[in-house]
Amino acid sequence: MNHNIRSYAKINLALNIVGKNSTLHKIESIIAFIDLYDLIKIKLSNSNKHNITFHGKFSKNIGSNNTISKLLDILEKKKLIRNKKFNINVKKQIPHMSGLGGGSMNAASILRFFVKKKIIKATQKELKIIASLIGSDVILGLNPVNSILTQKNEIKYLKKCKKLNILVVKPNFGCSSKDIYSKVKKFNKPKISYFKKNIFNLVNLRKLSNSLEIIALKKYPRLRKIKLYLENLSPDFVRLTGSGSALVAYFQSKERCEIAKKQFNKKYKNYWCIASKTI
Repeated sequence: MNHNIRSYAKINLALNIVGKNSTLHKIESIIAFIDLYDLIKIKLSNSNKHNITFHGKFSKNIGSNNTISKLLDILEKKKLIRNKKFNINVKKQIPHMSGLGGGSMNAASILRFFVKKKIIKATQKELKIIASLIGSDVILGLNPVNSILTQKNEIKYLKKCKKLNILVVKPNFGCSSKDIYSKVKKFNKPKISYFKKNIFNLVNLRKLSNSLEIIALKKYPRLRKIKLYLENLSPDFVRLTGSGSALVAYFQSKERCEIAKKQFNKKYKNYWCIASKTI
């Protein structure tokens, strides 16, 4: 067995914090996956233990206790993989601490692969439990398509959505999700969960927001400057994804997006930036 799988980055087109339970904030969000991915190579090993390695531009500072090691540990404890060890190599192309869900989607992609190849057998309920033990957003990667995460933590899948042209930029610092969420002081009324139709178009998306953005921009003034610059490049709108630090600018056309990328690269030579699209 020797397989290559793609682990796509996700973005939050909008995010609304509606409450909190004993451990986690309750959110509702519009999710999309974009044409940016980590490449994962998986093969069976003759060793008596799993071997997980990372390489690529964003492979630094990934410790031995990562989402993939957590997944394999859980699967072994639940006796879902027996007498099997894997060599897993990940080419990291999704930046760390960016709000693009790189680590979570790595675990989700491997779990999805194991199910598809019948390496493990698990019910949908069991898969949800496994995903939640790794991270709150891992469940979203089990079916990487446009969706709404409702206030009740249910996923509604969106069909026939128009692909959006996006410019994704990340400064040379990351945002700690734990830190950003810890500064949430108020909750909003649900908006996204009850949206009737056509939520996935630029006119309606522009009316929404990311509740975490005001916190991140206040904590990191450089993010505010970057957002203001992006807004001058004629996008439909610019919004933080997740808890950041990546900002996403949404454009009507691929050509306008590419022009904006060149302008951004000229201004911010040392910041990561890609022109992409939703998939």
